[in-house]
Amino acid sequence: MKRSRVNEIMAEAEEMIQEFGFRLPPFAWWSPAEFKARLPQAQRIVEAAMGWDITDYGQGDFDRLGLFLFTLRNGDLRDLQAGHGMAYAEKLLISRRDQISPMHTHVIKAEDIINRGGAMLAIELYGSDAEGNFCESAGGQVMCDGVPRRFEPGEVLMLRPGESVTLRPGDWHAFWGEGGDVLIGEVSTVNDDKTDNIFREDIGRFSEIEEDEAPRHLLVSDYDKFL
Repeated sequence: MKRSRVNEIMAEAEEMIQEFGFRLPPFAWWSPAEFKARLPQAQRIVEAAMGWDITDYGQGDFDRLGLFLFTLRNGDLRDLQAGHGMAYAEKLLISRRDQISPMHTHVIKAEDIINRGGAMLAIELYGSDAEGNFCESAGGQVMCDGVPRRFEPGEVLMLRPGESVTLRPGDWHAFWGEGGDVLIGEVSTVNDDKTDNIFREDIGRFSEIEEDEAPRHLLVSDYDKFL
């Protein structure tokens, strides 16, 4: 993925986020040089992988298979394991019209996926086999705004703005904007995106970036390289 395209996606996301009255935290706007200068005070941001996250899942076709994310906060796995403390995370996502976030589940993370505005959010659902693997013949049950809802294998759940679904480890899901772009909220248990995503297909979580211009802001996947 070219850095110039990443910068374009950031600018487009900024417009959509502002359109819906949402505001990103101050560190979102740091330049790479400012981030590096603030690093002694920003270690928690880096350690928790908070910030900009744009992925084409390593497939080179962001408009078809991709997702924009911004991690607003992310807790500590040790707190989750201890049963107290900062055991939660929050993200803001944008799923473009017909842009697929591919079929996956999580090892640890339970998450509420919330349609914050825009078009319908389509979520395709499957259950797991006894070992937690993807199963074409398995359905299951999720909670939609506190109400249980059974789903058949491959059923597509449609969420209107304001509606949400709770997904737990073993709930396999893919999603996209149906009929338009969608601003999505995610509230979850703490997770590590390097280890906690299991995809049905053999794809990557992060993109490889071709540096054809300077970064507008750093991605979470840039921290090791630039900081």
